[in-house]
Amino acid sequence: MTKKPIIYHARKLRQAANVPEHAAWQALRSLRAFGYAVRRQHPVGPYIVDFAIQKAKLVIEIDGGVHHVEGARSHDDERQAVIERLGWRVIRMDAQAAMDPDHVMRVVTEALGI
Repeated sequence: MTKKPIIYHARKLRQAANVPEHAAWQALRSLRAFGYAVRRQHPVGPYIVDFAIQKAKLVIEIDGGVHHVEGARSHDDERQAVIERLGWRVIRMDAQAAMDPDHVMRVVTEALGI
């Protein structure tokens, strides 16, 4: 049995987007007008991140309930450290906040300096 490439898993995650990810995606798509392509469920190093803007090396992660269980915070911190060592900046957003398109855009455009 062969191991499936990470891109296969990313594709499956895109197809199974939850409500906060879908809401954030609807807002983030408008960044195209500023010349920023946003990728959903994109591989960065050994991980698949919720959203990535390659041009700015910016990752946007939506933290839902699974991120609040015991042990998840340390896993998230380790994962973020690896991504940052690869040269990316990481924005973490609570799932509830991701449901507000104005909030999503305010946080991300501020990080992009636009």
